[in-house]
Amino acid sequence: MLALVISSDSATGLSISELAEPQPASNEALVSVHATSLNRGELRLLSIRPNGWIPGQDIAGIVERAAADGSGPAVGARVAALVDQAGWAQRVAVPTDRLAVLPDDVSFAAAATLPVAGTTALRTLR
Repeated sequence: MLALVISSDSATGLSISELAEPQPASNEALVSVHATSLNRGELRLLSIRPNGWIPGQDIAGIVERAAADGSGPAVGARVAALVDQAGWAQRVAVPTDRLAVLPDDVSFAAAATLPVAGTTALRTLR
């Protein structure tokens, strides 16, 4: 699996690396990431996290493997999620209580802006 990771050896501070596939816990679904967004907090994390850390908090994609405990959406479901890290990877293990099933008319790109960036904008407007 490919992921964009922090790398002090790179001029940009990031590099694309081949990593092992995530191994989901029983309450986690494996999600294939189709879109991610960038928020201000992630820019700060890029400067303080160690080499090898995978950024990315807002994601949208498709469930590739449902949670073993039966919670959460089924395989093939279109979802958005807030993760602590690793959203800038091809696949990420996500606790099912952090997944939201997407309506068919919501694009992955739009959905990926909702968890952090979208709620920040909403709070600002309120």
